[in-house]
Amino acid sequence: MVYDFAALPLETLIGPVARATETLARLDERLSRSPVREGWTERQNFADAVAALWLEGELVHIEDLVLHDAHMDIRTPTHELTRAHAVLRVRRQIIARPADWALGREGLRHLTCRGAAAPAELDRDGQGSSGQQPYRGEEIEVDEPDPLTEEFAAIDAVLNRTTKVLEGGAVQVRPARASQPDRPALVYDLDWDEDARLGEWQEVVTSTRDLPSVLRAAILLEAWSTIEVLQHGAWLGPLLVASLLRREGIAAGHLASLHVGAKSIPRERRRARSSGERVLAFVEAIQETALIGLREHDRLVMAKTQTERRLRDRRSNSKLPELVELVLSRPLVSTGMVEDRLKVSKQGALNLIGELGLREMTGRGRFRAWGIT
Repeated sequence: MVYDFAALPLETLIGPVARATETLARLDERLSRSPVREGWTERQNFADAVAALWLEGELVHIEDLVLHDAHMDIRTPTHELTRAHAVLRVRRQIIARPADWALGREGLRHLTCRGAAAPAELDRDGQGSSGQQPYRGEEIEVDEPDPLTEEFAAIDAVLNRTTKVLEGGAVQVRPARASQPDRPALVYDLDWDEDARLGEWQEVVTSTRDLPSVLRAAILLEAWSTIEVLQHGAWLGPLLVASLLRREGIAAGHLASLHVGAKSIPRERRRARSSGERVLAFVEAIQETALIGLREHDRLVMAKTQTERRLRDRRSNSKLPELVELVLSRPLVSTGMVEDRLKVSKQGALNLIGELGLREMTGRGRFRAWGIT
């Protein structure tokens, strides 16, 4: 796909791009010295995962995702819930690693589940993203292939070929396609060349290198949607674009929740016939992302200030400070989550929740959950 940037209505885009850049930079600056940054980040992870499924027409309740992430499901997880949890895990992986990891060779290979290394985007100096420093932060569990399973599979393949030779049949030797694993035709379109589509999108990444960061991000969002890179992973595109904004420094301290911003833009605008209208819609989605993030940040700061008033004159071994950090980092908490994190009994958890004055969120009689007001 060749993008003709001269055809874009720059006189229409320049104003929204400037406003979105300013708002996004203001959010990043506020987060850089915020006392609720960690809690804000986790809350945005949950919100973005739910919004990603909403944009695909699937409804996932955020309380179910929180409980599923804590391994405290109250019902059998649905397919949509497990997909939302996959989005949540990928966001945490990207945040925990260096800013250039997601768009680098290893990052793309891992995130797109390609067996072979995907072509890496070159940095501004023309060099690849090799030689990355080890990332800091939470260790992320990565699904590594089982060597024993691979060995058994190779043995089975040899035995099958041997059997065909002994029976007098012709053996067709096919080159291994490590980058495109066998997929059921019932679920996947086998003619859908994801490697070629990914390479096409990466060409857009390279060709937009000299554009302003927010305009570049909007074009890449529109390109990902138009090219339809992955059959069952449309949600990955906004995460890669958010990683680009992080790498470019406009959102250096956080991973923008672009799904949350796109959710506030009508589908008719995101799917408009004109590419210029679609790019403008994604620019406004980036600005909405920053505005929503600012409002959520201010709300968390106010809630932290209010809850800390209840910590005055508490003994040094009180569990309330830990409970404050927990409720600030989750949209809601259940009794089981409080028990597990604070190592207290069920009655002790209920007493702490009562002392902190949390608001009950679900209204259920059996499975109750609380959050900040």
